[in-house]
Amino acid sequence: MTELISWVDNHCHLPAGQEGFDLVRQAQAAGVERMITVGTDAATSREAIAVASACEGVWSTVGVHPHDATEGIDGIVDLLDQPTVVAVGECGLDYFYDGSPRDQQREVFAQHIALALAHDLALVIHTRDAWDDTFDILAANGVPPRTVFHCFTGGPDQARRGLDLGISLSFSGIVTFKNADELRDAVRICPLDRLLVETDSPFLTPVPHRGEPNRPALVSLVGIAVANVKGVDVETVAAASSATAEALYRLP
Repeated sequence: MTELISWVDNHCHLPAGQEGFDLVRQAQAAGVERMITVGTDAATSREAIAVASACEGVWSTVGVHPHDATEGIDGIVDLLDQPTVVAVGECGLDYFYDGSPRDQQREVFAQHIALALAHDLALVIHTRDAWDDTFDILAANGVPPRTVFHCFTGGPDQARRGLDLGISLSFSGIVTFKNADELRDAVRICPLDRLLVETDSPFLTPVPHRGEPNRPALVSLVGIAVANVKGVDVETVAAASSATAEALYRLP
């Protein structure tokens, strides 16, 4: 019997209750040994903590997504000392949807950076159509030593800027999409020790499962696509991305 390749899905959104438990079991049966379930506001941050507390191999983050920046950070500050919490975020800027006013997005992003620095936690950044402001805010507020651009959607220029600041890049199912050539160029230049893989489930389902809800069990498809782009063995990507995730989030 062939031994399963071990993966870490470093960014997913697991629902509470039985559905979440089932997704975790399904993922672990597929070789996904560890998962980070991510908060996007106070309510989902508490939910992430609850899921992680109930499921072995799952950790959580607390954060306020830029869509919800008007909510502020007051609802997440008291959650940072929970034992399953390994990162602040996801947080950042989203100028594509502009779910919150941009000035509030920028202010709340800066506050998340301060929280990550003060609590010595990893920082999980969401940025879309806002690269210049993202880098400006990081320059003004400092880059936490363990920072990741989740669901990286830039090209090689943005990748180099992030890598030069010590930021790791996490790639999602977008890397399997036909029109993602620029993103694949970013994959090519990203060192293996700075590369992570994620599903961002239930979103961004990789090919050939488009049209279905995404799930952590499919993270291997992201890893396979990355391996194909970089011209290395899948086992190499699995081992490297898992080690990067373990270091970034200080997983035991």
